[in-house]
Amino acid sequence: MVSETFQSRLSGVAAATEATLDRFLSPANRPGEIARPEPLLAAMRHATLGGGKRMRPFLLVESARLFGETSEAVMEAAAALECVHCYSLVHDDLPAMDDDDMRRGRPTVHKVFDEATAILAGDALLTLAFDVLAGLDADAAIRIDLVGRLAAAAGLGGMAGGQMLDIAAEGERRSNAAILALQAMKTGALIRFACEAGGILARASAADRARLAAFGDRIGQAFQLADDLIDAIGAAESAGKATAKDAAKGKATLVGLLGVGEARLRLDAEIAEARRILLPFGEGGAILAEAAQFIGSRDA
Repeated sequence: MVSETFQSRLSGVAAATEATLDRFLSPANRPGEIARPEPLLAAMRHATLGGGKRMRPFLLVESARLFGETSEAVMEAAAALECVHCYSLVHDDLPAMDDDDMRRGRPTVHKVFDEATAILAGDALLTLAFDVLAGLDADAAIRIDLVGRLAAAAGLGGMAGGQMLDIAAEGERRSNAAILALQAMKTGALIRFACEAGGILARASAADRARLAAFGDRIGQAFQLADDLIDAIGAAESAGKATAKDAAKGKATLVGLLGVGEARLRLDAEIAEARRILLPFGEGGAILAEAAQFIGSRDA
């Protein structure tokens, strides 16, 4: 169980993220834009608005709040991160990738629109994220740091590379170490960025940023373990998407390698280690510790 304070903060960040994304995805042009084609904008809004717990924005916002930073730049950076996450979901759902019809309890973008529009919506969300980060009301050094780290987390050596490894591993047996590396890239890289970016925006010390990054690593692994368990034993109705896909496709997961029981033990260990990493922050780290517990116990 998590506290009412945690639930309130999670809901508050989700609402603020929704409002910020709605502003970024309004019909009004941003500086430097020529026009915003309505079908593409509609697809981008379908991909981002009206769903999801906004866990990545929450981790960024709460990591910044840990050091007293609550500026608008934090919320805008969190929304930029969510743009990258939502782009990845749009592309993952395409027939050439996971071929999913439902996401967050709604038809996927390529089902509502078409494949070409879905590809362009993902492309546009990814580039919008860097447009937003580049324009934050923050020191240039902070903006450059965030842009560089998000590019690394989202690209060849991060999320996109992890997705490639995931595709290549279908039907193949992979070692524990290989699966951990794949998942650290595919899922963990953006979660690590979320935690570290809050510290960067708050001008936290190098030691504190490293601690946040280590925390992000642990909950990134926990998040993927929980996701794989949901796919293995969860119901599609509560998950908001199809389940039992990993085994059918021969995906390389720790659940498939270790079994459900051992995977649950591994998940509990990741959460315990994540909470241990936060101990030097004292009571200030309580909300992030609850976030770790929430990630480990979620069923959707």
